[in-house]
Amino acid sequence: MGSERLVAVYDACVLYPFHLRNLLVQCGVDGVVEPRWTDEIHAEWIRNLSVNRPTLPLSQLHAARDLMNAALPTARVVGYEAIVPSIELPDPDDRHVVAAAIAGGASVIVTWNVRDFPAAELRKHGLKKQTPDAFLAQLFDQAPDVMVAVTGRARSNLRVSRVSPEEFLDALRGQRLDQFVRRIAARMAEL
Repeated sequence: MGSERLVAVYDACVLYPFHLRNLLVQCGVDGVVEPRWTDEIHAEWIRNLSVNRPTLPLSQLHAARDLMNAALPTARVVGYEAIVPSIELPDPDDRHVVAAAIAGGASVIVTWNVRDFPAAELRKHGLKKQTPDAFLAQLFDQAPDVMVAVTGRARSNLRVSRVSPEEFLDALRGQRLDQFVRRIAARMAEL
């Protein structure tokens, strides 16, 4: 994988789904990626999840955010606000993500909303965009053994639900990680 780790901003939409968030955070904990996020990104995924799943206690979502920040203390980007006005995007509300990527030294924005981040604007700042599926598939292609281990640890994080490897891959497939699941399914016995 090279000596320099990939620095990636995780957009709110990729932190919203539980299993995807778990896997992306595990990539950071295991040192495969240096994730970046902001309090604003956290607030967005928490707000959207609490609206769509009102039975989830807000305290549980705040606890998840706090655990993420504690596990990856260098992930939290601050001081990016002054950059926001210089970013031109179709939706001005997405500019903070690009500003965080610039301030956080990221090279990629991991998002499902790729249309919201025009490649030409990102190139001006040395950035690219990837869906989480393409991002995880690329990590797997670069270091399959590492990503099998990371995925196995992400599954073992699920102490309460204790899902089988098959159930875990089904959950990831349900979160549109088709390319990644196709690659890792051949190594399911190691999960």
